[in-house]
Amino acid sequence: MAKDEIIAILRLQNIPNIGDVTAKKLIAHCGNSIAVFETKKEHLLKIDGIGLHTIKNLYDTLYLETAKLEYQYIQDNNISYSYFMDDDYPEQLKHAIDSPILLFTRGNIDIKRKRLISVVGTRNVTSYGTAFCEKFIEDIAPLNPVIVSGFAYGVDICIQKLAIKYGLQTIGCLAHGLNQIYPKVHSKYVAEVEKNGGFFTEFTSTSKPERENFLKRNRIIAGLSEATIVIESAEKGGSLVTADIASSYNKDVFAVPGRVADKYSIGCNNLIKQQKAHMLTSAADLVYLLGWELEDKKQKAVQQQLFVDLDETEAMIHSYLLKKGKQLLDVIALECKLPIFKVSSVLLTMEMKGVIRPLPGKLFEAL
Repeated sequence: MAKDEIIAILRLQNIPNIGDVTAKKLIAHCGNSIAVFETKKEHLLKIDGIGLHTIKNLYDTLYLETAKLEYQYIQDNNISYSYFMDDDYPEQLKHAIDSPILLFTRGNIDIKRKRLISVVGTRNVTSYGTAFCEKFIEDIAPLNPVIVSGFAYGVDICIQKLAIKYGLQTIGCLAHGLNQIYPKVHSKYVAEVEKNGGFFTEFTSTSKPERENFLKRNRIIAGLSEATIVIESAEKGGSLVTADIASSYNKDVFAVPGRVADKYSIGCNNLIKQQKAHMLTSAADLVYLLGWELEDKKQKAVQQQLFVDLDETEAMIHSYLLKKGKQLLDVIALECKLPIFKVSSVLLTMEMKGVIRPLPGKLFEAL
């Protein structure tokens, strides 16, 4: 991208009263970001939804000078960036009408043809939430998803540290520029995140980690992934905002249920009660509801890795299917002398482990 064009984009991105939706509308009407500033005001005012208040700062040279300084910072620090019309802009995020027109990146991010999951939750994660995060990442790891979160206190840093532990790519979405890390205590994890993943932000080097920036960046967390998971949340909180945004993007939302008396389960329980989220009790729930399937090679690898971890019931069903071949759910339950609801749950877990696969007509077979 030419220097003048990126400067025009930076300028447009930081002008008050012009958000990403309006910026895209101006660019579409004028042809490109440079043309926006070359178009006369009277012509811009003919665009539906554009008024004097919207463009009153458009021609202020202050924002041009600020954009030039930011461009120099980008060049001096080798900052990567993606324009919303470029091929390397995150595919899922492209479909969000209010996605950033320019996204800054750092690290070794590779999300082409990858499964992305956003995980959010309270800053005050409990032992229950931590244990769920550990089990979830351990079980989902064979599918090699990319874990997206906010790199903040609580659930965010918990899930991203676990992603690193299990060798998964992880992306932190920041509420400030790439010239700093907030909270500072998380600076010690930056190198590990960037080794296999990295950071996204729409904010420039002059941006501070202010409250409104955290709420604004939540749409990036929600927009990047095909599903958003809320691990724990009080009755109100930023993670519920992220869930609402994900829902507005027609993305799947999942919530981990908790005891009704637990403060940091109220938000999740309400999401489920109000039918704003699927109940998530295990990784198998997500795999099933998203329709994820393991590739043949990965299935075999997962089978070898996890076969020894089958519990008594799973081992019995697996042995039965190896002996009998393809069988109906009802037949499996009858022959193994187990309730249908129990077999259904066990089969989901076994499918996630890669030791069986479902077939049309409610048939299942062992691998």
